[in-house]
Amino acid sequence: MLKNTSATVQRKNWPSRYGNPEWFIHDRFGLFIHWGLYSNAARHEWVMNREKIHPDTYNKYFKFFNPDLYDPKKWARIAKSAGMKYFVITTKHHEGFALWDSKLTNYKVTNTPIQRDLLLEMVNAFREEGLKVGFYHSLIDWHHPEFPIDGLHPQRDDDEFKKEAENRKMANYVEYLHGQVRELLTNYGKIDYLWFDFSYPHMKWDGVEGKGADDWKSEELENMIFELQPDIILNDRLDLGRGVRTPEQYQPSGALLENNEPIIWEACQTLNGSWGYDRDNLDWKPTEMLIKMLVDSVSKGGNLLLNVGPNGRGEFDQRSIERLNEIGDWMRVNARSIYGADRSEWEAPVDCRYTQKGDRLYVHVFSWPFKHIHLEGLTGKIEYAQLLHDASEIHFKEHNPNENLSHVSTRVTPGSVTLELPIQKPNILVPVIEVFLKSES
Repeated sequence: MLKNTSATVQRKNWPSRYGNPEWFIHDRFGLFIHWGLYSNAARHEWVMNREKIHPDTYNKYFKFFNPDLYDPKKWARIAKSAGMKYFVITTKHHEGFALWDSKLTNYKVTNTPIQRDLLLEMVNAFREEGLKVGFYHSLIDWHHPEFPIDGLHPQRDDDEFKKEAENRKMANYVEYLHGQVRELLTNYGKIDYLWFDFSYPHMKWDGVEGKGADDWKSEELENMIFELQPDIILNDRLDLGRGVRTPEQYQPSGALLENNEPIIWEACQTLNGSWGYDRDNLDWKPTEMLIKMLVDSVSKGGNLLLNVGPNGRGEFDQRSIERLNEIGDWMRVNARSIYGADRSEWEAPVDCRYTQKGDRLYVHVFSWPFKHIHLEGLTGKIEYAQLLHDASEIHFKEHNPNENLSHVSTRVTPGSVTLELPIQKPNILVPVIEVFLKSES
C-alpha cells in the first residue's frame, strides 16, 4: 500500500536548486490575490488590453487609487480561517503598477493617494497568522517605456503609438525587470514562493514574436533569485521547463506525470472567472464546487491556489468572504484529508475521490449514493471506517471471492469491500469517509 512518501516521490523530478517544496506539497491550499489599479476599473484585470486603453487614459486609475478600507490583518484572518496555508499576491500585474515602494519607478503605490507600501503591510499581516509568503510578478509590462509592442500589448493596433515605440530596447526593460525582482527578494524578508506570469514565445503576430526565456534572460534571473533566496520555490512560467506546473482555470483529468513520475503542480482557480475585481461578473462558483476542486487537486497529487480580487476600497467582496468562510467550516473537520495527503494507488469509485496519508485512506463522496459504496482491491486491508466530520462508524462488508453474489448485485466485484452508508447524506457539503488501513506487518 502507499505510504506517506508524497514529498520524496514528487521530488524525483524537482530540480535540486529549486528550493525545498515539502512545505508546499504538505500544505496543499493557498490564497491567490489579484489587486492593482484594475480594481478601480472593476471590469477584469486585463481591462487595459481588452479595451486597448492608452497609458495616459489608464493613468486615471493611478490618480484615484485610494484603498482606504484596506485591512491586511482581516485578509489574513479570513485566509487562515478558510484553511489556507500560504498566499500569493500580485506585486505587479501586466499593467506595470508596483504595489510596493519600488525605487526603480514612480508608477508605484506610494505615489497614489494611499501613500503607503501596501505590500509590506500585507506580508507582515499574513506572516503573523502563520501563512507562507508568495509573490506573483508579471514578466510583461504594458506601462514601461522600453517594453516592446507585440500582439498582446494594448496599443497593438495604434499605428502612431507603435511608430513612437519603434526604438524601444528590450535590454533596458529586462534590467528593470531584474532590478524589481531583486528589490522584492531583498526588502521583505524570507519569500517562500515566486510565481512568474508569463512567457509566450510560441505566439506570433505579423512577424512579431512573443517573448520567452531568451527575452527575459531567465537563466540570469533564476541565478539571481537563488543567490538572494536559496530556499525559494518557483513556478514554471520563466520558459525554462522547470518549476511548479500551474494549470489555470481547469482541472487536469489525472495526475500530472513526467517520465511516468508525478510532478509538483498547482491548479489556479477563480471564484467567478475573473482574477481582478469585476463588479458585474455574476458567475460565482458555489462553495461545494470549490471544495470539490480542492479535493480533486489533492487526489491527483496537486495543490489549489484559489483567487480573490479585492475591490478599489481594499476589501474582499462579501460573496468571496462567504465562500471562504464556508470552505473553512468544511476544512475545520476534514482538513486531515487534505494537509499532507496525496493521491492513492487505488482507483476511487464513481463520483468519489481518494486522498491518502500513510495508513489513512479518505473517500470524498461527490454524489451521495443509495446505501452503498464499493471499494475495489481493498479486501483484507481495512481495519476500521468512519465519517470524518463526526467520527461516526461506517460498517463495511468484505466479499469473499468464493461467495455467490447474485443476490447482492451483479456489479459487486468479488474481493471488493462495501461501505454501508446512511440513506440521508450527512449535513456537510462534501462528506469524507476515513478508512483506517491495516499495517503491512
